[in-house]
Amino acid sequence: MAATPHLRPAPGSIPTDPGVYRFRDGAGQIIYVGKAKNLRARLSSYFRDFAGLHPRTQQMVSTAADVDWTIVGTEVEALQLEYSWIKQYNPRFNVKYRDDKSYPYLAVTLNEEFPRVQVMRGAKRKGVRYFGPYSHAWAIRETVDLLLRVFPVRTCSAGVFRGARNSGRPCLLGYIGKCVAPCVGKATPQGHRDLVEDFCSFLAGDTGRFLRELQTQMMDAAKEQEYERAARIRDDIEALRAALEKQAVVLPDSTDCDVIAMAEDPLEAAVQIFHVRGGRVRGQRGYVVDRVTDADSGELMRTFLRQIYGGLGGEEESQGTGTSVPREVLVSHEPTDREAVAGWLAEHRGSAVDLRVPRRGDKKSLLETVDKNAREALARHKTHRSGDLSTRSRALNEVQEALELPEAPLRIECFDVSNLQGEHVVASMVVFEDGLARKSEYRRFSVRGSGVGGAEQHDVAAMYEVVKRRFRRYLEESSRSGELARMGKTGDHGGQEGVQEGEPAPGKFAYPPNLVVVDGARPQARAARRALDELGIEDVAVCGLAKRLEEVWLPDDEDPVILPRNGEGLYLLQRVRDEAHRFAIRYHRQQRAKALTGSSLDELPGLGPARRTALIKEFGSVKRLASASAEDIAAVPGIGPKLAEAVHAHLSGDPAGRDEKDAGVTKAEHGRGNDG
Repeated sequence: MAATPHLRPAPGSIPTDPGVYRFRDGAGQIIYVGKAKNLRARLSSYFRDFAGLHPRTQQMVSTAADVDWTIVGTEVEALQLEYSWIKQYNPRFNVKYRDDKSYPYLAVTLNEEFPRVQVMRGAKRKGVRYFGPYSHAWAIRETVDLLLRVFPVRTCSAGVFRGARNSGRPCLLGYIGKCVAPCVGKATPQGHRDLVEDFCSFLAGDTGRFLRELQTQMMDAAKEQEYERAARIRDDIEALRAALEKQAVVLPDSTDCDVIAMAEDPLEAAVQIFHVRGGRVRGQRGYVVDRVTDADSGELMRTFLRQIYGGLGGEEESQGTGTSVPREVLVSHEPTDREAVAGWLAEHRGSAVDLRVPRRGDKKSLLETVDKNAREALARHKTHRSGDLSTRSRALNEVQEALELPEAPLRIECFDVSNLQGEHVVASMVVFEDGLARKSEYRRFSVRGSGVGGAEQHDVAAMYEVVKRRFRRYLEESSRSGELARMGKTGDHGGQEGVQEGEPAPGKFAYPPNLVVVDGARPQARAARRALDELGIEDVAVCGLAKRLEEVWLPDDEDPVILPRNGEGLYLLQRVRDEAHRFAIRYHRQQRAKALTGSSLDELPGLGPARRTALIKEFGSVKRLASASAEDIAAVPGIGPKLAEAVHAHLSGDPAGRDEKDAGVTKAEHGRGNDG
């Protein structure tokens, strides 16, 4: 893949002003729209180092046949024009957020003669006022049922309304006082609309006024000894308060803001937005997006703000593409060109908008809650995606086709090495079968050998050692299983009694994978392949997955395999690699914690936790403590000469760290496979 030679504009022909640019394909269709503070600097970045571009960006530049641009006066104008063009042309290479599910809204049809309150989903309609979104439709119905005591507005469908008008009899809600029955003339169109306006005002946050009015009416009724009416008003007040309790109070009453948090991984991002009005959470919504470009967190946040708040007014508002802009927009990641984005939002709102990342207080706490929701939403989305049978089958087929495997890799094992500057080197092996994790098959290793050279050479040597140890055990167990099967078949040991008590049960390393994935590029993949070749194993495929560009490396190929960025095959390999990395990091932290607490001192009588802590705090590590003299150890408060001699003798007899050495032999290959 290479950049189109004639696509690059002539040097000096691109202005340095802010503006918006468009890439077109050979048919003249716009495939990407972007904005820039400096058009020359931004466009030149697409051609200066083509090999260093994100694979998706490389594909876009290679597909494009032409590029043009439009100069604007300010960055705010550039944002507005960029959004307009994206809405107009829908370019396939631009990031697009999508709802992670269909959310219901409480809708009020103000465009009708007698407005109706109802649950509504899908695209927004012109002339309809929306509240929400809510998590569940039943939550809307419960709220409406409570409010109908005080605001008995119409909730019936058009057919029921016409039937009641023709028959002259109201529906059940009209008889029980939860509708003013405009269908039979008990309320004029204007009287019913005034009631609907009060209903909307209450939902919009003007709650105190109605509660105070009802309190006054209740007291007046009590003074006039109309106790039954006072009791009804009291129940109405309780109904309003119950409706308010369903909306959590999170900030002061005067606060109107949207709180937005984003969770991301190399392939996807999830965004959660909480709408806070009058200090209460009035709605919540979630979005997910595939990371099809090399956009960073700030760029993804800018794109989301542009999408969620864009399209206000006119036809676009009627289609539900825009959300009203509050006074404050609190975000987890500062968007790229924050000042320009804030100015653009201010233009839509008609007044200043405070766009910022909260650093302390209640708003920071609320952002943490929204962030937790975003991370949970991303996890649910990934789980749903990986749990779908057809999706898993498609992922395995894509991997088989990309790596030219003879069959789909139904069992994949992934290895990752973790260390800190060459110390406490550990590795992990995770297993995926049919695209799902098999945690009971996980294994972890303590690496005995020490690498030479730099960090990369160390990782390569460790990868070679771990893969060879794993498959040496596979050959040993396969051989043992074969011998047991032959003995059982010939009856040398009494049929089923051929398996003697104390024989290790086959299973820990007995099953070979179809594909070995290593965390790394070609050097790590070649190390794994070399380990297999030395053991005579030829029917197991090997590949490496590099983090920077998510490239798939085969041991014998000079160039990487580039899987589609939004394909299920790459998603599966990335999930396998990330799981191996997580498992390795967890074991590495356990080993470091064990070393820092002085595990070699645990066996020494008379040395309790407090004294061990004092020794480690004084010398920094067990290794330094082992090299200290008995006099130096005795100088530590609480350590006497006799105990110091015992510590010195104990450590000098174990200079290499016997516990760590033993871990390299036993726990490496017999560690617990279950990840807790």
